[in-house]
Amino acid sequence: MISVNELAFDLFNELAEYPEDFNAAFHQLDNGARIVDCGVSTRGGYQAGRIFTEICMGGLGEVGFRMGQIKGVPLPFIEVATDFPSIACLGAQKAGWTVKVGNYSAMGSGPARALSLKPKHTYEVIDYEDDCEDAVICLESDHLPNGEVLEKIATDCGVEPSNTCAVVAPTASLVGSIQVAGRCVETAVYKLNELGFDTRTIVSGIGTAPIAPVKKDATRAMGSTNDATIYHGSIYLTVKNPKIKEYLEKIPSNKSKGYGKPFYEIFKDAKFDFYKIDTSLFSPAEVVINELTEGVVYHVGAVNPDVTLKSFGFQ
Repeated sequence: MISVNELAFDLFNELAEYPEDFNAAFHQLDNGARIVDCGVSTRGGYQAGRIFTEICMGGLGEVGFRMGQIKGVPLPFIEVATDFPSIACLGAQKAGWTVKVGNYSAMGSGPARALSLKPKHTYEVIDYEDDCEDAVICLESDHLPNGEVLEKIATDCGVEPSNTCAVVAPTASLVGSIQVAGRCVETAVYKLNELGFDTRTIVSGIGTAPIAPVKKDATRAMGSTNDATIYHGSIYLTVKNPKIKEYLEKIPSNKSKGYGKPFYEIFKDAKFDFYKIDTSLFSPAEVVINELTEGVVYHVGAVNPDVTLKSFGFQ
């Protein structure tokens, strides 16, 4: 059985051993837990963003960068590929764990979720379980966790605090922009899972999205980083399940009633209440699906360069 924590642990050790190579900082707490700061009090960068994203995918995804253009505006793009989309995206990368201990709160994702089973239903649906003595979690936060936070994570994962590792980066940071854009394939897999499709029949996935310019305000950063995929994420899935044709029209973000404005504006109109936002908006802009059983190709959705550039701050 593939262990996403074991694979991610090797990646984490690369960061922890040579943090200066990634413009990161290593911290070891009194309880033995280890943390790598990728943007809270450090600069981070593209290589820190790459390894953060690969850790988030449980070592089952490969990340690269390229320069592209949106209506003549040069922008960096991330490219993500995985041959284990269900496990990498839902079993690890999905932001399915709200870590809250005392005054500390962070969105948790990454392979540690597979040990804590957060949420349990996800692992029942994809029929996956991990068995590892080490837990690696990715935290989206502008503060580093303390020993109490890491002890809670260790307890939930059934491991020792000394075997617990965390990589941390704020949304409003370069690594934050990179790792959110790096969820482009995940949004497609997540959407299909939410629609009831058996994601275990997705053979592979590759996708690209622009990396949003870093915003100073965390809420605006959340908006622009999500818009990178909502309005300009392009995904290619290889699937072995002819039933995919029944789900096609519901996959892309333009099928959401909230589609058409930058996410920050939508969020503001909802008085910053997530529960008032149509969750179907969290989808990629366009998806191509190659269904292997019948040997056919489908294409749904389209990128929206105007809203993307507006969200990014280009007038």
